[in-house]
Amino acid sequence: MLGRSILRVAGQKQVLGRNFSTVKLSLREALNSAMDDEIKRDPKVFLIGEEVAIYDGAYKVSKGLYKKHGEERIVDTPITEHGFTGLAVGAALMGLKPIVEFMTMNFALQAVDHIVNSAAKGKYMSGGDLSCPIVFRGLNGPAAAVAAQHSQCFASMFANIPGLKVVSCYDVEDARGLLKAAIRDPNPVVFLENELMYSREFEVPTSVMDMDFVLPLNKAKVMREGKHVTVVSFSRMVGVCLEAAEALEKKGISVEVINLRSIKPIDRESIVKSVKKTHRLVTVEDGYPQHGVGAEICAIAFECNFKSNNSTI
Repeated sequence: MLGRSILRVAGQKQVLGRNFSTVKLSLREALNSAMDDEIKRDPKVFLIGEEVAIYDGAYKVSKGLYKKHGEERIVDTPITEHGFTGLAVGAALMGLKPIVEFMTMNFALQAVDHIVNSAAKGKYMSGGDLSCPIVFRGLNGPAAAVAAQHSQCFASMFANIPGLKVVSCYDVEDARGLLKAAIRDPNPVVFLENELMYSREFEVPTSVMDMDFVLPLNKAKVMREGKHVTVVSFSRMVGVCLEAAEALEKKGISVEVINLRSIKPIDRESIVKSVKKTHRLVTVEDGYPQHGVGAEICAIAFECNFKSNNSTI
């Protein structure tokens, strides 16, 4: 697979007295290799979007896939999100498994009727007879000098749509495990990426590169254990939280950092368990504070940790 041709051997790590091999690759390479794996594994999977084929993708996430898999599996489209998203949703309803790339999720608004009313609600509206296995992926949240119409975070908006699963990757493990799981899932999944993370490299165990490496679409990951305060985040801001936690550790403050991974369904159990331990909660995100993902996290913590007038926190 393409992923194996771009791996850089990073060396050996030791955990609990046992050595295991690691590799280093960028988030862009991880996403590329995940799509490559799934296109090879399942003849129903294909990638569709603007400049994804001959040009190798606007951000080179699909680099090399067109040459490997051809025009039937990697499909260039005109600049019409409403049009090619509708084609992809129709293909999914007929049994194929499209990956729809938006240059930015801001442009997904052009196709929101297909995403919301056709893909997300199809199963309910058909009494369970229709299935729509489709992935909508693209850039989400602010990047560098891209202005207002390219900077919005849509995590909370899409999470409010019945029938959609919403996931967001931070590192290479997330990118491969979540994207492969999203492609295999029988439901429509919105997969959120961040432009500023594409070139960021991470060292991971070689097992992450296995063809069948997947992550659950409903489970958060504790990135760093702590005892004084819980910090919950997703996407690029997880890295910011880890940096803050390291700085606070030098001041004697132990921070537990949780990477949500899944925005919907959200891992309530991991959040509640952590807050019951630390008694304090901070949420961090690139989106807006009102009606945001953080607001939902705070509501979960309050609902599950308070009883009447007696706080269990």
